[in-house]
Amino acid sequence: MFVDKVIISVAAGDGGNGVVSFRHEKFVDKGGPDGGDGGKGGDVVVVASRNQNTLAAFRYQKLVVAEHGKNGQKQKKRGRSADDLRVFLPVGTVITTEAGEVIADLTDDNQEVIIAHGGKGGFGNAHFVSSRRQVPKVAEKGEPGEAFTAVLELKTIADIGLVGLPNAGKSTLLSRISNAQPEIANYPFTTLTPNLGVADINDQASLVVADIPGLIEGASKGKGLGDDFLRHVERTKVLIHLIDAYEADLKKAYTTIQEELAAYPVDLTKRPQVVALNKTEGMDLEMIEDRLAELKPVVPKSTKLFAVSAQSGAGLKELLFQSYKLSNQVKKSKVKKAADKIPVIRLGSTDERWDIEQRKGKFIVHGKKIETFARRTDFENEAGIQRLRDIMGKMGIMHELARQGINAGDKIKIGDAGEIYY
Repeated sequence: MFVDKVIISVAAGDGGNGVVSFRHEKFVDKGGPDGGDGGKGGDVVVVASRNQNTLAAFRYQKLVVAEHGKNGQKQKKRGRSADDLRVFLPVGTVITTEAGEVIADLTDDNQEVIIAHGGKGGFGNAHFVSSRRQVPKVAEKGEPGEAFTAVLELKTIADIGLVGLPNAGKSTLLSRISNAQPEIANYPFTTLTPNLGVADINDQASLVVADIPGLIEGASKGKGLGDDFLRHVERTKVLIHLIDAYEADLKKAYTTIQEELAAYPVDLTKRPQVVALNKTEGMDLEMIEDRLAELKPVVPKSTKLFAVSAQSGAGLKELLFQSYKLSNQVKKSKVKKAADKIPVIRLGSTDERWDIEQRKGKFIVHGKKIETFARRTDFENEAGIQRLRDIMGKMGIMHELARQGINAGDKIKIGDAGEIYY
């Protein structure tokens, strides 16, 4: 089954907890702290693979969860870090958040992207030994791994996209110019999923061609197969608009598809196009010229117009050569744009920043760094809570809380990590 859009839950592994431990070996006088650190949680890594061609594997597997890191042990033994979880996806898959933020765009075979980072392991009490603190009774909890709801959307990567009304002959054309074997029949909507084929231009050059299921008037509003498959046209460099030469109204056949391409969120009419009048076998030259003349008033002058027969192969060599020429122009244009880009210099990290808000008698502290410390704090351990207070003091948070009128016994909430008393 061809599946090109799924929603899944992604979660990286949590870091392992550090431990509080002291040496108790026989004949070792005053054994010191020896609690080990926790291991790192596993990352979730997506890998682009040309061996995958659909997202069907995730139709029922809605959870993608990496392993947690192991807890530290006594004798300063560090917990084992979890292995990363590698998820293989088809080339052309875009991973976004529910809000539409792009996390990864897999455009090359074997491309790897970490989409969720595993949490760091917490420090054991052996980590906190110093000349002033020789018997630390504090250890950190491991950080939680990143988690979010991901939208996986497959957008076929092809040089050429075939578009047109149902039964315009797109599948026949694809089967003629490549080794693809799409379903072909004399009725509309025989193609229900995008098909790919490789068309050889000469000994050194070829084109990847995608046959997109037929559009009808109103497809952008959900009619027919709707516009779901137009996402596969987004990545194509050039469109071949195929029109049945026996259509009663050629102008309407052309404008119907153009309007649906324009109605898509990305205006696909701005892609380079060639228009091909198909099924001309059996027509004499004069009839073909008349049919082309009907189309010329609505087709832009910059768009090449061809008469072809996917059945007999007439005119296909010229059509493919023009498509190849336009595809190369698009490639060169993209390379030039990439070279012309000016590097952006960003300001430094704002991890140190924090702010305080008062809500319903509580003081709530927000800030990336302090919330990270709070998440690593064991709120069941008084020594851990005191360490968190010390950190808040060094960062100036305690001073600001006093300035804002906090009283002894008032609660301080640190993000969503936990609460302490002032």
